[in-house]
Amino acid sequence: MSSPVILPPEILQKVKLLELSTRKLVNNLFAGEYHSAFKGQGMTFSEFREYAPGDDIRSISWPVTARMGKPFIKKFDEERELTLLLLVDISGSGDFGTGPYFKGEVIAHLAALLSFSAAKNNDAVGVILFSDRIEHYVPPKKGRSHVYRILRDLYYFQPRGRGTNIQGALEYAQGVLKKRSTVFLFSDFQDGNFDRALRQMGRKHDVIACVIRDPAESEMPNVGLVELEDAETGERAVVDTSSRVFRHQYAQFMKRAKEERDQLLKRAQVEKIEIDSSKDFVDPLAEFFRRRNQK
Repeated sequence: MSSPVILPPEILQKVKLLELSTRKLVNNLFAGEYHSAFKGQGMTFSEFREYAPGDDIRSISWPVTARMGKPFIKKFDEERELTLLLLVDISGSGDFGTGPYFKGEVIAHLAALLSFSAAKNNDAVGVILFSDRIEHYVPPKKGRSHVYRILRDLYYFQPRGRGTNIQGALEYAQGVLKKRSTVFLFSDFQDGNFDRALRQMGRKHDVIACVIRDPAESEMPNVGLVELEDAETGERAVVDTSSRVFRHQYAQFMKRAKEERDQLLKRAQVEKIEIDSSKDFVDPLAEFFRRRNQK
């Protein structure tokens, strides 16, 4: 038996505050929506019961019917147990944001909400933290103390890498997942060459891409001469943001990058949740649950 996770007092206090702030959301919004949105691993036999008008005749058990002299059906229950894996991008580009939170903080908050929802539904939840390498892996388990461990790692793990390697994260996840699971991939998707790995992942698992973006990344504001630094590579360049031509070219470049990313996700048949880090980031997740439940 594994020993319980012991958190330092200052971290435990923050985790408790986070749990209190998300409990209402989890209880009132996400618990039911989450439960309905994700199917279990299949159906298991529950019992035989006498046929009633309106029952599916394909469920009739003919051997039992012959023995009892009247029709009986097989009753099945959904095998609800679910494995939830959170693939979390903790690369350098997450340290950016023009709203109340950086992109990386938004990702951590959303991952925390899903972790608490999984715990409330008695589902196993695990996490893979990645940058340009696999930084940290917590295998899926059940229980609130396990969620505390995940929260500690989400908020306080310090990555060694600054870049992004989504392909490597997907391949690693495929290697550790032994059965069909629900996988949330949290990233700003500032990476390429992961389409093949994403398609393979999508064929075996239920994959949802959570795309975190900041509006300042789509359109460059007019603030004159500025020195920009790439958060992942460290490269620096001085640009003239007062140039209308430069701002137009930048906006077009970012538009093409978004279109290419969306096409990639569509080809991989992966569902997408687009989240603006400067706005309410809970609504898009709730809307995704509602949309999926209506299907």
